Amino acid sequence: MSLRIQRILVPVDGEELTGRAISASIDLALQLGATLVGYVAEPLAPLPTMALPKARVDHDIAVHDEQAAAHAQPVLAGFAEQARAAGVPFEGVFEQVPSVDKAIVAAAEAQRCDLIVMVTHGRSPLGELLLGSHTKAVLSQSTRPLLVLH
Repeated sequence: MSLRIQRILVPVDGEELTGRAISASIDLALQLGATLVGYVAEPLAPLPTMALPKARVDHDIAVHDEQAAAHAQPVLAGFAEQARAAGVPFEGVFEQVPSVDKAIVAAAEAQRCDLIVMVTHGRSPLGELLLGSHTKAVLSQSTRPLLVLH
């Protein structure tokens, strides 16, 4: 059985390693003739820690939602621009989610992606314990192949 890669999910966050994920996934998509699906998953607004008036909570959530969308839009637009300049089909997806790891796995399924490409910081075991690892969590949850770039 051979695996045909037609759609590649590339979670990006606009942080320092995003450029590496974008350039490597564009190169890979060119070689495979695949479509890239750029994916930004922003955490939902945190629940208030103390009793606040409903109007204040609604306002804080609305501000958080606006900030999340304002962050995701240029990240996906930049990815789209680079992909299209290289002649690679691109789709951008932005979601606000309770769990980024689970959302990446769910997005790969929902977008019918055959492969997930992620970049890792390559933290030490202590750093991973303190900061966590989205890549490790996705690897443990996904049934799709995961290409990890370091």
